[in-house]
Amino acid sequence: MDIIDEPADEPRKRGRPKVSSDEDKRAHIVEVAGRVFVKYGYAGSTTAIVASEAGVSKQTLYKLFQSKEELFAAVVGAHRRLMLDLPRPAEDISIAASLERIFMIDMDEDKDADRTGFLQLVFREAAQFPELVDILQREGMLASRQHLADWLSERRSEGKLKLDDTASGARMLMDMILGGMGPPEGRAQAWPDRAQLFAHLRRCIAIFAAGVGAA
Repeated sequence: MDIIDEPADEPRKRGRPKVSSDEDKRAHIVEVAGRVFVKYGYAGSTTAIVASEAGVSKQTLYKLFQSKEELFAAVVGAHRRLMLDLPRPAEDISIAASLERIFMIDMDEDKDADRTGFLQLVFREAAQFPELVDILQREGMLASRQHLADWLSERRSEGKLKLDDTASGARMLMDMILGGMGPPEGRAQAWPDRAQLFAHLRRCIAIFAAGVGAA
């Protein structure tokens, strides 16, 4: 996305390119910030680096984000869609097939690397910056889990599955799938190739679907 950052003290002249909206700038800054955090780590990343790599002034960045913590929270929020593809409309496919799409278990390798790299960043630096885990939980995991619980509730109301506690079901699913994606021994050791990882994740989904009598 090309972002034109016009100095605040310089009036816009007729015929000049249209300045991008704050929403466009915000999305662009968040995208760049995600790469910066992964590249330099949280400690090594600064708002000045993000502003420079995003091609905007520090004044513009601080207009949209009051602090590095707020910027990180926005990056987590953006990455939430890399964890679960929710909310999404009802689909005329099996529950298991829908869950495979929701968890994007066949995500292409580049996006999967972005997802894994960002999560590894958080947990790697959590000891030094415990607030990162708090932000990840609040802006990422908890919101994603609630979206998944809502989706399970909707499918239950349609008679497509039987589950007395959808919040517990959402937690169970996320523990199984995200645990498989990021095992404690490391992905390379647990899964020599992506095909084995995908097979494991599909097996987890199939077991859950069978357990709730999914259609």
